[in-house]
Amino acid sequence: MNPPDDLTRAVEAVLFAATEPMTAEAIRAHLNDATGVREALDTVQALYAGRGIELVRRGDRWHFQTAADMAHLLRRDREEPRKLSRAGIETLAIIAYHEPATRAEIEAIRGVQISKGTIDVLMEAGWVRPAGRREVPGRPLLYATTPEFLVHFGLSSRRDLPGIDDLRAAGLLDPVDLAFEQLEVESSDEDD
Repeated sequence: MNPPDDLTRAVEAVLFAATEPMTAEAIRAHLNDATGVREALDTVQALYAGRGIELVRRGDRWHFQTAADMAHLLRRDREEPRKLSRAGIETLAIIAYHEPATRAEIEAIRGVQISKGTIDVLMEAGWVRPAGRREVPGRPLLYATTPEFLVHFGLSSRRDLPGIDDLRAAGLLDPVDLAFEQLEVESSDEDD
């Protein structure tokens, strides 16, 4: 294999020194608007394929991470992160699957009011952000997920979110939800 060219080496150096995932445009800005950054990213990604670290793309951002099969070697005892409440998880899921969504839309889907701190916790975690205002009376605030949400959950884009069949197969659906779904199917069969 030929040694990498100067641009590829420069892209690798910028990403290695970065403290957070970077877009191709941000990398280009570090390199005096060099052309060919996207091709260099593909080259660096290929160079690190199958190694202990790898270059990954999450959304439109790139970063180095430990290869998944090596992560167990780096685990250390650490402080247990605070867990999200069920309301927080449901709210995050609704925003992720329906974004952008207003507080009223989230409450309509959940069937209950959101407590004041739920969206604040998601914003503090960096997973949700304000995304403008809906052009309706009252102009309610819209919420959407962030690039940090994609990075944290290991998604390239929102299209990688699991579908209903994936969730059912993993056993992640609430038995009550499954029972209601079965009742809906049975009642629609009786109507036919």
